[in-house]
Amino acid sequence: MDKKSGLRLCHFGTARRRRWWGLRRRWIYIYITFTFTWRMLGVFKTNQEHDLYSLTCLMKEGLHAVLQTSNNTTVPGQLSAEHYKSAETQVHKDLEMQTFAGPVFAGLRRSLDITEEEYQRSLSSDGCYLQFISNSKSKAEFFLTNDKRFFLKTQNTREVMFFLSNLKAYMDHLEKYPHSLMVRFLGLYSIQIPNKTKVILMNTKFHKHSCFFITLSNFSLILPQKYFIVMQNVFYPDERINTRYDIKGCEVGRWTDPASMENPVTKILKDNNFEGKHIILDKQRSWLVDQVEIDSAFLRSLNVLDYSILLAHQPLHQDELDRNHSFSNLTMRTVKSMDQDSPAEEDPPTIPLLEGYSARLASDTIDSGSDHIQNTGEHSGHGIPLQEINLHSVNCTEAELLEFQAHHRRLLPNLKNSVHVIDGPKLRYFVGIVDFFTVYGVKKRQENLWKSLRFPGRAFSTVSPATYSQRFCQWVKDHTK
Repeated sequence: MDKKSGLRLCHFGTARRRRWWGLRRRWIYIYITFTFTWRMLGVFKTNQEHDLYSLTCLMKEGLHAVLQTSNNTTVPGQLSAEHYKSAETQVHKDLEMQTFAGPVFAGLRRSLDITEEEYQRSLSSDGCYLQFISNSKSKAEFFLTNDKRFFLKTQNTREVMFFLSNLKAYMDHLEKYPHSLMVRFLGLYSIQIPNKTKVILMNTKFHKHSCFFITLSNFSLILPQKYFIVMQNVFYPDERINTRYDIKGCEVGRWTDPASMENPVTKILKDNNFEGKHIILDKQRSWLVDQVEIDSAFLRSLNVLDYSILLAHQPLHQDELDRNHSFSNLTMRTVKSMDQDSPAEEDPPTIPLLEGYSARLASDTIDSGSDHIQNTGEHSGHGIPLQEINLHSVNCTEAELLEFQAHHRRLLPNLKNSVHVIDGPKLRYFVGIVDFFTVYGVKKRQENLWKSLRFPGRAFSTVSPATYSQRFCQWVKDHTK
């Protein structure tokens, strides 16, 4: 064998070993990610030992810079088509941040009484983000702000384009139904890190519950453009919540083994875990059923499926029950319910409930006690629909009554996350509709055919939007009282 042939063979062997080592290292990373992640369910601080610490720091730094600029921008009173299409780019150090439809989301935040200062403070606080790892099949990364008020979720390009193309319809729906159960998206951003910047995953440690200690050295990952969306946390505040559900209205693959007492991680339970249980709302039930039908009809019009109801509950303390009886609390809640203006409104609507009625209600409360309040429709203030209060005894016009009923409002609790909180007689429920970016296209139609053959006669998630919507609403009817 001549010298050149030997060199070629040596080079070939080296290249093959290099490729083999690259594949092996890639396989190790994939194996770790998809085999052991299920053991890491729960909420974890993205501190310096976390493999996503660098990314979250860059996100916080970029958001701080972007929101610092937007704080000095006046929110337009009337949104135009250009506001929905706007995409502002801002370069900060080595980051390129992009804000999509900024004026639109700023208006939505204002309608929820979220000031730009507290929004910025929450998203860019000194405290670490919390990574939420659930038993969901989603490939997205979920983060919570340190105060747990807002969720940040990574999105792929297809989801972002779909959402932006339907943003106007989404905002119109919230304008018509200010108390909709649809989760409120508060901002859409992207972060671009130059190719020279690398995130090194070194000394990657898994959570103590996984019983593994794995170290990856010299593994680098060049981050492309990352999209992420900011939304309200449906389960805020969550200090007293110990059980959470993700409900789709089907049965196949809808069971999760509950957390054990020895390993109390945060798990999201599913439909089959809820069987035999009910949401006890009393007079509030009719409002919930109707609003779910309204929201699911809107989602059906977008040709989407696979959305969920996030559901949790906690017991109402005695002081909270007593507070619901008070006239002052009823007054505050009424004002809050009517001031929960739609994103496009500049002036809050009038409050017909309090015109010529509050004095009489106060007098009735003093004279007759809480039983009389129940007879007049207040039901002890337990978040009843405003429609059920005797509006005809109020000094207001027919037009005001029609507008009031058309928006399907209810009496909101006096909380920051009020649109997602419904008080029953004994329990406080947290309810919100999430994950409505899955379009019923060719791929989902094929999945529907395959699942029809594999699960004949059983209810699975991949069905037409019309079937999904009908089944979704039926689940709520069957599981509420």
